[in-house]
Amino acid sequence: MIRQAVILAGGLGTRISEESILKPKPMIEVGGKPILLHIMEFYAKSGVDNFVICAGYKAQVIKEYFFNYHLHQSDVTFSTSSGEITLHSKTEYDWRVTVTDTGVESQTGERIRRALDYCDDQFFLTYGDGLSDINLDALSARHKQFNGAVTVSSVVNPSRFGVLSIDANGLVTNFSEKPDSLVDRISGGYFCCTKAKVIPYFYKDNPVWEKDCLPQMADSGELQAFEHNGFWHPMDTLRDKVYLEGLVEDGRAPWLAI
Repeated sequence: MIRQAVILAGGLGTRISEESILKPKPMIEVGGKPILLHIMEFYAKSGVDNFVICAGYKAQVIKEYFFNYHLHQSDVTFSTSSGEITLHSKTEYDWRVTVTDTGVESQTGERIRRALDYCDDQFFLTYGDGLSDINLDALSARHKQFNGAVTVSSVVNPSRFGVLSIDANGLVTNFSEKPDSLVDRISGGYFCCTKAKVIPYFYKDNPVWEKDCLPQMADSGELQAFEHNGFWHPMDTLRDKVYLEGLVEDGRAPWLAI
């Protein structure tokens, strides 16, 4: 059972600068709480209780959030005479959360490399701005059966992201980041990784996970796909945020129904 998830949460979030100017994109709220917390709670439903958050831009916001986690999650009674503070805890999860500052200028591959000291032998990996109802148990089972470096979720293409070429055995034969032409399936950004097998692919300074590491794994037969046909949606823009919030408000958020 894989019980750890590494979450990339250090980017600038320039396409949603209306809110990211004040906070890192994973801390932007959807339905009253940070999208980062939505992602963590989704993982927790599959038994994940150990999180490594790769922070960078405004890392202190994420650190301060978890430093005051119980204050954010609980009712509080303040005594104005004595100064006593009583937390009426509502916390339902018992998590270990490591927030590592991986640098403001670091690319995605560099952030992962800097976090490896905190990683288990096998771990989930995802971005801090995408929601899904992917079956994590099935993803991890397929990864263990594959015994390769990385298993990547493949989803139906709503736009231009990292594109996967997949052979009949489920092996990824090519990985192309944001190509000029549209194709049927793309990377959904939910990965399962084997630590020892991904280390050799951080072969250059400040590598980009999507452009430097994954294509090399595909060339080496160390990258396979897990097909996900359910819900997946990134929060790249303010329009995406409004859409995701609408799902929460209407009680139609698939990632909450797991």
